[in-house]
Amino acid sequence: MLKILQIGCGAISQAWFSSITKRDDVEICGIVDINKDAALEKAAKFNLTCPVFTDTAKAIDTINPTIAIDNVIPSVRLELAKICMSKGLHVLSEKPLADTIDNAKQIIKLSDKYSREFFVMQNRRYNTGMFSYKNAIQTSLTGKIGYLGAEFFRDPHFGGFRDEMPSPLLIDMAIHTFDQARFLLGNDPVSVICKEYNPKWSWYKGNASAVCIFTFEDGTIFNYTGSWCAPGMKTSWDSNWRAVGSLGTCGWNGNDFPTAQIYDSNDKSRHPLDTDIRIQKIECPLNSHEGCIDEMIESIKVGRKAQTDCRDNIKSLAMVFAAIKSSVQNREVQIKELLEE
Repeated sequence: MLKILQIGCGAISQAWFSSITKRDDVEICGIVDINKDAALEKAAKFNLTCPVFTDTAKAIDTINPTIAIDNVIPSVRLELAKICMSKGLHVLSEKPLADTIDNAKQIIKLSDKYSREFFVMQNRRYNTGMFSYKNAIQTSLTGKIGYLGAEFFRDPHFGGFRDEMPSPLLIDMAIHTFDQARFLLGNDPVSVICKEYNPKWSWYKGNASAVCIFTFEDGTIFNYTGSWCAPGMKTSWDSNWRAVGSLGTCGWNGNDFPTAQIYDSNDKSRHPLDTDIRIQKIECPLNSHEGCIDEMIESIKVGRKAQTDCRDNIKSLAMVFAAIKSSVQNREVQIKELLEE
């Protein structure tokens, strides 16, 4: 039985508590939040009798856990990683890996120094639609993919730290879509051109909208366009996807099952006919947070790196900060500029 210390009881912790308390191989043995009432509220909601704390170091010394769940705000993630890994804990963290690329590199160094794992929540990899869509793309169902596009338009009124962030869409949400693009294509981006903007009606202090064009290692273009202040006709939280290949197109709206069409190569007319084709269903046994948490915990149990290990996930984070750098400097940015700095 692995002993877990849950750190942070904000809104996102609901998904973590719900997922972890369903498992019989782990136990939440302590809860930490600077607001003790928030910790007590979560303990009561999930029928937990474990102690609650306002100090992480004291909690670790008191209950001697194996794993820390990091649900704190990104700006204190590095500080928390130092405390937890120096005291021998593995860390399972909410995204993003860090609030800056330099802090992400420091977290990787801490993981190496203390031989502790630091894995990152990328829950949007984990659902049957995504698994099936990835399989369709990587088995060349519609030929070799040359273009991947994702549209994300929603209008959440979160309040709190997101409203004050300099780039709330890219840092707090697009990290999901960028990570999904790497997952779908099976390789990494080399450059990006980006334009961030903030509509006049936006309630966010920072830029809440962006258009990004990434070039991947194999030459595939990934186009992301999104906004967190777009009222009406919302896309799914998983975005609206289009993958265009040499034989046809695969689409996924994030809610329904993916679809695909190929063109009739025997049709020599000006406008060849398209034919619907079936996409193979690849089941995801556990969805969203449950799926990613299962991957991370099983990785720790058997001593392997999880899909979303910090050393891999920094590549998704680098897409975010390279896009921001591109917008600020009004130029194409090479991803290696950030990873090699």
